[in-house]
Amino acid sequence: MTFPLLALICIAALLGPLLALPRTWHVPVVIGELVAGILIGRSGLRLVDPGEPTFTFLADLGFALIMFVAGSHVPVRDQNIRSALGSGAARVVLVTAAAAAVGIAVAALFGTGHAPLYVVLLASSSAALVLPIVGSRSLKGPNVLAMTAQVAIADTLAIVALPLALNPATAGRAALGSLAVLASAAALFFLLHKAEQKGHRRRVHEVSEQREFALELRIQLAVLFALAGLAVWSHVSIMLAGFAFGLAVAAVGEPRRLAHQLFALTEGFLGPLFFLWLGSSLDLRELSTEPNMILLGLVLGFGAIGVHSLTRLLGLPLPLGVLSASQLGVPIAAATIGIQQNLLAPGEPAALVLGALVTMAATTLVSARRRLSTG
Repeated sequence: MTFPLLALICIAALLGPLLALPRTWHVPVVIGELVAGILIGRSGLRLVDPGEPTFTFLADLGFALIMFVAGSHVPVRDQNIRSALGSGAARVVLVTAAAAAVGIAVAALFGTGHAPLYVVLLASSSAALVLPIVGSRSLKGPNVLAMTAQVAIADTLAIVALPLALNPATAGRAALGSLAVLASAAALFFLLHKAEQKGHRRRVHEVSEQREFALELRIQLAVLFALAGLAVWSHVSIMLAGFAFGLAVAAVGEPRRLAHQLFALTEGFLGPLFFLWLGSSLDLRELSTEPNMILLGLVLGFGAIGVHSLTRLLGLPLPLGVLSASQLGVPIAAATIGIQQNLLAPGEPAALVLGALVTMAATTLVSARRRLSTG
């Protein structure tokens, strides 16, 4: 990795904001970043090598931070959300049951043997995508609360289940590693909660703000990277470490100043670098030799929309059901882990990303409607 190459990566990543700039397009920034990676990576000009150790390590840092921010966005402290957990959980059960049937059928149809992975993908949601849409459109009401609770539950369960589903042969070891990471995150929650109650966090915040030490950011990053190290040591994806720590911070309450600092670090540098690395890792040429993988991606995307739309049977308006199908973190994580550990068939990582893009396109179309029915 050289500075000119890093400059090229940062310049290419600007394609994300450029495509998202026209408000009428409603294009998520991540799509432009993935496209930029595809253009300069294995599928395009081959200007960057996704296997280069420094590039890969920086991408891992971005991945951990992205999942941390996603976890911190889950509204675990919202009393209204808690009251909707029952109806949200019921919809998660319905979606998961339908996803199990569809996922097994898809794996049998394409002969990949990855039924557990497809079930998790079909049942997953993305709080990081759905919650900003809810906020920007000022969506309110009991149906919106229930949908938000459903998304939060599905997102959390899918992230915990993904390492087990990706490689069932090592599920026992992955389960123990997941328990170690989750137990550590729970312990951190209690420590943070105690520090908040005793006023320690407030004193650190005041000193940090007055002296411009950025102590909270330094501490959070140290803890996040320590959890990521535990995850790697215990053969679990850093995805779980980042998301679990984000949930712990969200449960205690994240200071606004710290949120802004993390936003700048994640969205300004390491997050775009990760998505560009992922795009550069995808070899779309494999799709030309494995056209069934294009069909697999489309089936997974439309299948996710279909199983989430079944929540209409439990009273959720169809547009909100489509919103709840929006995917980002889980399929991206599955593709990333699959590439790193060589767990997927040729073209399958691209198929997983294509499926996620289908759900994001549907979400974009639904959210772009001038009047979004919430029931």
